[in-house]
Amino acid sequence: MLTRTEGIVLKTITYGEADLIVSYLTPDFGLLKTFAKSPRKIKSRFGSSLEPLTYSKISFWGKEHASLPRLTQSDIIHSFHLLRERMGYFFKIVEITELTLNFIQEMDANKKIFLLFLDTLKLIEEDYKNTKNSSNKENGFNTSRINLLVNNYKVKFLKLTGFAPRIDSCGRCGSSGNNFYISQGSVLCESCVKQSSVLILNGLPSMIRLSLPVMNFYNSLMTWDTTKILRIKPSINLLEELSNILNLHIKYIISKPLKAQTQ
Repeated sequence: MLTRTEGIVLKTITYGEADLIVSYLTPDFGLLKTFAKSPRKIKSRFGSSLEPLTYSKISFWGKEHASLPRLTQSDIIHSFHLLRERMGYFFKIVEITELTLNFIQEMDANKKIFLLFLDTLKLIEEDYKNTKNSSNKENGFNTSRINLLVNNYKVKFLKLTGFAPRIDSCGRCGSSGNNFYISQGSVLCESCVKQSSVLILNGLPSMIRLSLPVMNFYNSLMTWDTTKILRIKPSINLLEELSNILNLHIKYIISKPLKAQTQ
């Protein structure tokens, strides 16, 4: 059966001498792994369409629910080649790509995640074009703005996958509090902490005290429109505090840090 959809290349794995296994993020199938025959040959019909982050219209052949259907066509919609050329941007995108691969399941469609990833790529590319000559750059990119986009992606992605940390109130009784417990993925009030055993973690702080600004910022990111997110200008300290909380939360869930954060 021939099936058509759109997809963004998240990852490729070499198979044999000239073949590839290509992992796509798609709106219709979630994470989709396909087998591409001979794309590494000079005269391959796939051309550059299998480069990381390339957004294409694709066709694949295979029985329904086949684990590795064969990729038959890939027509580029947008290559996002600028993001592959600048290492500062690329490493940040690798971070959200790795996050996505760690949390979503194959053939589990979630159009909202696809659109969130696509919108984030577009905004990062647009920001790169607009800030080429800006003096507010570090290592070739605007640090604050790219960190805002990455944090925004993480917050919304975790919400869409059901793994969002709860930092607005106690996860057990709903009371107010500002102590976030990594093992619980939630703020806990003093009363609930006394009534239960809180896991002590090896290599991670068991509790982080949150500031009121970061709690408000996090809850706002949950609902703000991604396409308009660059209109706000949070402080560097606020972005760093939120990033630290999210990274520790993610590390606990997948039992390891994202590789991109260790580069």
